[in-house]
This record gives sequence, C-alpha cells and structure tokens, in this order.
Amino acid sequence: MVDIETNDMDKIDLRSDTVTWPTVAMREAMAAAPVGDDVYGEDPTILALEGRAAELVGMESALFVASGTMGNLVGILTHGGRGDEAIVGADAHTFYWEGGGMATLGGITPRPLPTDHSGRMDLDQVRQAIRADDPHFPRSRLILTENSYGAKYGAAIPADYFAQLRQIADEAGLSVHLDGARFFNAVTALGVEPTEITQYVDSISICLSKGLCAPVGSILCGSAEFIGRARRIRKSVGGGMRQAGILGAAGLIALDEMRLRLAEDHARARRIATGLAEIPGIEIELERVQTNILYFRVTADVSSRTLVNRLREEANILLDSDNEGQPIRIVTHYWIDDAAVDKLLKAIREIVA
Repeated sequence: MVDIETNDMDKIDLRSDTVTWPTVAMREAMAAAPVGDDVYGEDPTILALEGRAAELVGMESALFVASGTMGNLVGILTHGGRGDEAIVGADAHTFYWEGGGMATLGGITPRPLPTDHSGRMDLDQVRQAIRADDPHFPRSRLILTENSYGAKYGAAIPADYFAQLRQIADEAGLSVHLDGARFFNAVTALGVEPTEITQYVDSISICLSKGLCAPVGSILCGSAEFIGRARRIRKSVGGGMRQAGILGAAGLIALDEMRLRLAEDHARARRIATGLAEIPGIEIELERVQTNILYFRVTADVSSRTLVNRLREEANILLDSDNEGQPIRIVTHYWIDDAAVDKLLKAIREIVA
C-alpha cells in the first residue's frame, strides 16, 4: 500500500501551488464527511462550505464549483450574455488562460486593456472603454479583475483600486467580478480583512485547490439572487454534482485553517528571492515579491533550460518553465519547508557556478 503521507515527499515541486495534495486532516475529514445530493441542495457539508465562504467575504450566498476556471466562467456568464462585452486586463487569467470561455460559450466579447506592474488597468482607460449605447457596439456589461494578480508576480492589489473601479462601474451600470484564485494570499500580504476588498465587487471566485491544499474545487460568491442564477449556469456547463461533500470537507479545512498560514509561504518566497539575489548569474526583482510567487532570470553561461533540466534530474526539484528567454517561475506552498528552500538555493548555486 502506498503511504499517502510520505509518497514522493523527496520531490520538491515549485511549479505551482496547484500541485499541493490534501493534508492528513483533510483526508480524515473527507472520509468522515456527511453527504447528500447537492443537486437537490441536500449535501450538508457543501451547504456548510458555501455558508462559510459567503460569510468570510461578506456576501449573501455561495456556490461550490469544480475549478477556478469554472467559477470564473459561471460568474461571467451569470453577469452577461451574447452581445455583451467585458473589460479585462490583457494578461488577466480570465482572458489569457481560460480557453476563451466567455466568448466561445457565452458570446461575451472581451475588451482587453494593458495593466501596470501590479495588474491594475488604468482607470481613465477603463472609463474610455465603456461603450456608448449604440447598436454598432457590443454592450459594456462588466469589469473583470484579479487579486492576487498571477501574471504580475502574484501582486497584491490594495482596496483603493477596487473602490475606484466600483465607482466607475456604478456610474455606468456595470457589474464587477473578481478572480480571487489566490485572494487569501492577497489579503494576507496586504494585512486586511477580505471584506475590505469584496465590498467593492459583485462576485468573487476563490480557489480551494491552490495554496489552500484542497484536492478539488472553487467557490463562487455573490448575492442570493446572483447565486440562484449562477446555479442554473453551473448546470448548463455540466457542473451539477451529487455527493460533493467528500470534497467540501477538505474545502472547509482550507477556509478555516489553511488560509491562516499563508504568510509562511510568503516568507519562504521572500527567502528564496533573497537567496537567489546573492547568486552570481541570477537576476531577480526583489521588490516585486509580495506573495508566494516569484520570477527570476538566468544571466550566467548556463541556459534556463539547462538549469531547469538539471534541477529535475540531479535534485528532484521541479520548476515551472524551461522556455529560453522567459523568466522562470517559483511558487511556494504548504509542502515547501525550510529544508526545501535550502536545497533549492544550494542546487541552483552549484549549477550556475
């Protein structure tokens, strides 16, 4: 029998926080979870999870979905439909990494705008992007945001930006959806309560299976009326689930316990970044390391591809990218401890020497 606690523990996987496996406490809770048919609204563990998530972000209701991409898709399709337009960052996850779902499945046109070093769209450009009421144009319907912002080194965006977006949206009658895949990383880095940001958005999708260690699932939160409509959209994209409480049990631990320790992941990311900055042949922007994501470049004679391949082959360390000319990403998480940080820095130092 495979030992679930030690299997593959010698591997140091820094490709993403999506590689996390559930904790022992999660596995025990999953095995003991009371369940029912969630399509009938009768799974007590899912009901508890949805209630807890809504409470944390100060919203009326929530809906458990299979993934972060599904959470964003269901949220977007609930806010808009064919002929509508969504204003979104040009490197936002909802635009760049989700298969074009809003357009292919919902007929919603994305209106991408450039973002700054933290993933913020220019507010004047957002205003200018809102369409006039003209039959030649798609209808401006919603603004899509993200926090933390994955494409910009996991930057944590402060609440004042969302307050200003809210004002713009209200003036034009638009909705605001927040891709909060790593939302609790953002609020941890900012040192604020979740509601300080969520008060300015209409909906948020929060991933449970990244740094929070749950094996599957995300939560979409919003008003009771919004979630009622979202439940119908979830069904139409194939997302109705039955005895999902087995997964929901892990989600409850993710929300009640794992989100409270994310500062440890951030501290280890900063420690890695500081260590990398001391290695000749490595280039890194220390000031951009705010959460659990960092990027670095190899300027030594060793190529990026060689570094990534040798780390895998010689030290069983997995990094995200081996594409030449692109920075290499590192993402810390629960299963990366201080010993793993030491091993990583030692291995890189030896390879680039």
